[in-house]
Amino acid sequence: MKDTYIKDTINQINKEVTLFGWVNNRRDHGKLIFIDFKDSTGVIQCVITPHMGESYDIAKNIKDEYVCKLKGLVKERPEKMQTSDSITGKIEFEVQDIEILNEAVLNPFDVYSDGKEISEELRLKKRYLDLKRPRLHENLKQRFLISNFIRQYLEKQNFVEIETPYLTKTTPEGARDFLVPSRLSKGMFYGLPQSPQQYKQLLMISQFEKYFQLTRCFRDEDPRGDRQPEFTQLDLEMSFASQEQIMSLIENMLKELVEAYYPDKKIQAFPFPRIEYKDAMEKYSSDKPDLRKDKNNPNELAFAFIINFPMFEWHEKQYNKEAHYTAVHNPFTKINFEKDLTQDEKIDQIFNNTDNLKAFQYDLVLNGYELGGGALREINSTILQKVFEKLGNSKEHFENQFAHYIEAFSYGVPPHGGIALGFDRLIMLLQNEPNIREVIAFPKTGDNRDLMMDSPSIASEDQLKELNINKIK
Repeated sequence: MKDTYIKDTINQINKEVTLFGWVNNRRDHGKLIFIDFKDSTGVIQCVITPHMGESYDIAKNIKDEYVCKLKGLVKERPEKMQTSDSITGKIEFEVQDIEILNEAVLNPFDVYSDGKEISEELRLKKRYLDLKRPRLHENLKQRFLISNFIRQYLEKQNFVEIETPYLTKTTPEGARDFLVPSRLSKGMFYGLPQSPQQYKQLLMISQFEKYFQLTRCFRDEDPRGDRQPEFTQLDLEMSFASQEQIMSLIENMLKELVEAYYPDKKIQAFPFPRIEYKDAMEKYSSDKPDLRKDKNNPNELAFAFIINFPMFEWHEKQYNKEAHYTAVHNPFTKINFEKDLTQDEKIDQIFNNTDNLKAFQYDLVLNGYELGGGALREINSTILQKVFEKLGNSKEHFENQFAHYIEAFSYGVPPHGGIALGFDRLIMLLQNEPNIREVIAFPKTGDNRDLMMDSPSIASEDQLKELNINKIK
């Protein structure tokens, strides 16, 4: 159906073409009617004269955002009327025929402004209109280009993109899981993945060696400006790789990305600085310090890796939860014992030198934000079990929860490690946006609601009955 895109009309001078798109605005200049007509590739000025008959009558009553089909002639503008503010500034479209494909009511807010002066609640309620905004178009186009760049870059590094399931098993990885009831297995629940952590490690056992995916992750946690209950991360894993090799891969990829798509931005230091966790806390009182020399300059990119995190973190008793240890990163992280120890000596360290143990963990920070985190993985299932015990899980619970994982580790697991970068957060920082909602097509509000779709919503009694779920009042 599509004949010509507006961006291609510059090569169609003195040719008749058909355009499909929307009315951007209409201006009456005496007997001449001018319409700025737009599609996804640009805007062109259209001219309708009275001798066009019926098409002229239609144009007199046409309104903004009407969806139309235009037939006509691409013409070069008189030299004094040419402009350089758009790709079509030197041409215009002489309309010969107009067909209205659909009418439109007036937008409830300005979709061509920056949008930040409009209530976010209204913007999210009418997100399909808010997304007409040029700023958001640019954000989502850049998001696509960057995802495409990452895929091509990692392909050249012999990575394979592999999708992992969304319906999986609920596991204790830190945040709360979103639970999905099973209709066929009454009383049972799937968990939506907080990350593909176990799957990507199992792929290393499957001998893929280098895996990645741009994947959706789900965490039922309190939202903030740079968080959403569902988000996208660049997730990757490598066999036979050192901590330094993984960090080097990421910093080289980001350097090339910035050079390709953000030439106005300057990376403050390359290679990215490696900062000890202890030093970061002592000097900056933060494990995600903003290292920019000029904090007011958004085009300055101060990347850094924070390394040598503690393996464990102590939490005092709070509410109804007893005092306990948690893993600073995740329980699958390899402990950096700093010297060769027997298995029994390692177990002794886990239980008797807990507070002093460091982990092969590394976080990537950018301008005061945690951009991602990674680690080398523990491949000794006995050591892994003891880590879970230290975190308050019984041996029986560990064996029940991770039976598949323990069995898989008996089939020749290679040394491996990986990293996950917050993709939405990366785009947010590169696009100089204040929060990740500005770079996600259909985000949730600060309290995890979708105002446009009116979700979460109440399930019907029939749905609950089918799932064997009773509501507690």
